[in-house]
Amino acid sequence: MQIVTFDGKDEGLKHQMAQLLVDAFREHWDDAWETFEDGLKEVEEMCETERIFLIAVDDAGKLLGMIGGIPQYDGNVWELHPLAVQPSLQGKGIGRALVIEFEEQVRQRGGLTITLGSDDQDEMTSLANVDLYENLWDKVKSIQNFKRHPYEFYQKMGYVISGVVPDANGRGRPDIIMSKRVA
Repeated sequence: MQIVTFDGKDEGLKHQMAQLLVDAFREHWDDAWETFEDGLKEVEEMCETERIFLIAVDDAGKLLGMIGGIPQYDGNVWELHPLAVQPSLQGKGIGRALVIEFEEQVRQRGGLTITLGSDDQDEMTSLANVDLYENLWDKVKSIQNFKRHPYEFYQKMGYVISGVVPDANGRGRPDIIMSKRVA
């Protein structure tokens, strides 16, 4: 596996990336990128100059995964968006390798913190369908993962839950905000 910066020139890879976004998010976030065209639009936005856009490819050049980053707060904070790994290859270290390289790229650009939002649209955690306006931090402290929600992956990578946006995706469907200091 090789992780490289994507320069936006390979149309075949762009098409693989667009389909990956649809496939990787279909099960639990089916409205993230519903169509190939939605995925392609996201890939085009990821190619903007100020962003970080990394891909993992195998020796034959086949796309294994991708990660993007958007600078915020004058580059002090970077939003990790999105991270996607081929569904059949998840759990094999590809996402971990992409996040590690992304963190290094953020450090090299003078970033201090990485933040991300990880929606719970499918009752994947104990934060879904509860009143998050009452005793929020008690609920965050005792969060449970019911359906392999990615927050645990990010926790293993050193990220902490730094906030929750209640009802971000409709009543009872929060966005879990996670952050990590990288400098």
